[in-house]
Amino acid sequence: MHKSINQPPSKSTSLFSDIRYFLLQKPEHKTLIKFHSEEVRYDYIQRVMQRIGVDTNTYSVLNLHKIGIDAPTSYVFNELLQWNGDSTCWPNHIAKVNRIDNNLENIQILPLGMGKYPLPFMKSFFGLKLIPLFLLNAMNIKRTPDEFDNDNARYLLYKCSGGYPIGIFAMYTRSSIRSMGERTKSQLIFGVGFNFYGNENWQDHRKLINKTWELVHNRVTSNVLNRLKLLCEWRLKHSYEKSI
Repeated sequence: MHKSINQPPSKSTSLFSDIRYFLLQKPEHKTLIKFHSEEVRYDYIQRVMQRIGVDTNTYSVLNLHKIGIDAPTSYVFNELLQWNGDSTCWPNHIAKVNRIDNNLENIQILPLGMGKYPLPFMKSFFGLKLIPLFLLNAMNIKRTPDEFDNDNARYLLYKCSGGYPIGIFAMYTRSSIRSMGERTKSQLIFGVGFNFYGNENWQDHRKLINKTWELVHNRVTSNVLNRLKLLCEWRLKHSYEKSI
């Protein structure tokens, strides 16, 4: 195991440390899944669709990140179930997680923690209605694997609305598949699908959108997954040491 699992990830305490940990810091492990051909992309999308029951072909953008974790899927999924405004692995000072009625099924993501606009007359920021940044309503929370599921898969799947252009958001974990070259105990996959501000005909702006996505969202998502990996592996090691 990596030496870093001797300590859990450092907790962010401010907007500035969020920027440092999630935007400026280079992730130790690359997580973005890149498709080298449309055929490979289509095949992967079909497998995702079969797993979570959503037709991902309806979205112009399907963005997937994956990381291997040396911990059982139950450990990884349990960490996902703890997702809230105090989560160590999420930039809560930039985009705070607010469980509605303390419910995992309905979540608001609030920019800078703001639940309302700072001035009474404000209805948006320069025409952008960013509060909430996301409104997540659970489509399915798969807490236990299917009886004949050899991959031991569990996931949280949300329908997204709000100020930002995401249609679905999935956090998915399963056992590693050796034939795919995966060597850790589990795999954690984050996926989003959307049409850019509801517009499917965005091909002319593909380079700009992809670049923006790479610089911001891919960096944040990759750091979130790297921190989840570290936390799960540290927690497993810590529980083992306490038992002996």
